[in-house]
This record gives sequence, structure tokens and C-alpha cells, in this order.
Amino acid sequence: MSQYALEVKNLTKKIRNKTIVDSVSFSVEKGEIFGLLGPNGAGKTTIIRMIVSLINRTKGDVVINGYSLDSSFANAMSSIGAIVENPEFYKYMSGYKNLRHYARMAKKQITEERILEVAKLVGLENAMHQKVRTYSLGMRQRLGVAQALLHNPALLILDEPTNGLDPQGIKEFRNYLHELAAQGISVLVSSHLLAEMQLMCHRFAIIEKGELIHISTMDETVQEEAEDLREVIFEVDQLEKVVPLLNNSAIDFEVTAQHKKELTLKIKKPSIPIINKLLVKNEISVYGITVRKLTLEDRFLEITSQKGEKQTI
Repeated sequence: MSQYALEVKNLTKKIRNKTIVDSVSFSVEKGEIFGLLGPNGAGKTTIIRMIVSLINRTKGDVVINGYSLDSSFANAMSSIGAIVENPEFYKYMSGYKNLRHYARMAKKQITEERILEVAKLVGLENAMHQKVRTYSLGMRQRLGVAQALLHNPALLILDEPTNGLDPQGIKEFRNYLHELAAQGISVLVSSHLLAEMQLMCHRFAIIEKGELIHISTMDETVQEEAEDLREVIFEVDQLEKVVPLLNNSAIDFEVTAQHKKELTLKIKKPSIPIINKLLVKNEISVYGITVRKLTLEDRFLEITSQKGEKQTI
């Protein structure tokens, strides 16, 4: 059996003469939460729709849990659980009756024990006999995940799953996905919410204008190398003396913010101790030095702007 829950190989979608998705390739490991990140209209939903066979592929192959959509369609599709749109249920029925209804439509037999198991897995065991119309949006999202998990898929696919959720609902939903991944279920999730994806995913790919322009782990993406510029906040007294002092030194710096006793500089990492020594030597007290870490949003904007510059050249 493949070590990957999903392999996407040169996936391409063209409509007439327009390329919507251009030769996208990536893989999702078992027990991994993998994010498709990009602005609205970048091609994320088109990629997901091709993976779940809601639309045809122009070119490329999709392999799910070792099964190719081209040569083993039934086996591949039986390994997927997906929520591509907002989950819809019969609101006049209870959560339990909705799940039982979907279980009856499944190709393989789903036991009563499995229904109760997935309800507990998504934290709805105490609300299963309430009517769905009484559910919050977050509870309906979790019920959607339960429905997608009924047949015990290897891969769960979610398109913009946190749309409409409040901060508490987003946090709860993220925790449930981490629990699923800990049990070996792989998750492919698309979103344009950068901060949330940073907390949710192990790895991610950035899609822009139908192309995959970056793929890495979260740690690799926000990690700063020793020679990279970073923002450093110096908390000092005699703030008015610091910039003139730096101007008379050989240190490369850029002032990005100045407030009361705090001065924010864009500098290279080796410059931090040099500036500290320079300030102390000139009898300027240093009360604190804080390095502002890169966020996924910072790196996303950096990566996409670099891509734009390359396209312009």
C-alpha cells in the first residue's frame, strides 16, 4: 500500500483556451493535515473538484490511497470523504437520523457502532438526538465531518471548512482535525485564512493563478535564516540618540516603527549584538530586545510578490 493518502500528478484543467489549473503536483502523507492556500479564484476549489471527480481533468492523474482514479476509480473514490460545499442536512431530523440516512445510502454496510463512533469522534455524542435545526453552524460543520467519515475513508477533503464559523467554532474545528490526524486520517483542506492555516496544517502548498508556487512545512516557511532581514524591537531610554548613533556606524538598518521608548529596526541577525554593544557603550540603557517572528502571512506575501516579480521580468 502507498505511503501517501493522496498523490496529485501534473493536474491540469483547461476551459477552451484558458488554463485554470496548470500542472499541479503534490502529495499528502498518511496522518497529515495538508493545506491548499491561496486567494479566492486561485484554483483551489477546481483542484479539489478534480480530485473528487466532480469535474473532468484535462490532464494528469490522481492517486488516492494507492488507487488511481483512471485505473481503479471505485477503490479510489471509496477512500475519500469530502465536504466541498457547506454540508446540508434534513433540519427537521436529528443528527443521528441524518447519519443513519447517509449510512443506508453507502455502498458498504455501516454499522450502528460506526455511527456512534464518528459522532463521538467529532464531539457530538451528546447532541445526536437533537434536531439539526437547533445546531450551531460549528455543530453542523462537525456533523458534516461525521457524515464524511462514516465509511472510514483514508482521506478527508474539506473546501473552506471554517467559512462562517466564529473564533470559538474555528478553534474547536481545528482541534477535531488534529484528533483525526492523530488517528491516522489524512486531511486535505483549502482556505484563504492564513493565520488559521498556520495553526491547522502540517504542510501546505500555495496556489496562485492556477499554479503551485510554493510547498513546504509550516516550520520551514516561517523559519528565518541567519542572514535574512528581520524586525527587531529595541526598548531603550534616550531614544532620540539611537538613530543618529546608528547613522554614524557601519550597520545596515531600516527604521520601521518608533514609539515612546521602543524602536523597531529591520536588520540582519548578526547586527543584533553589535547594536546592543554600541548602545551600552554610549550609555544608552537597553531594557529589552525582541525579534519579531515571521508569520505565514508575511511569508505568503513575500512568496507571492516574488512570483509576481518573476512574471513581470
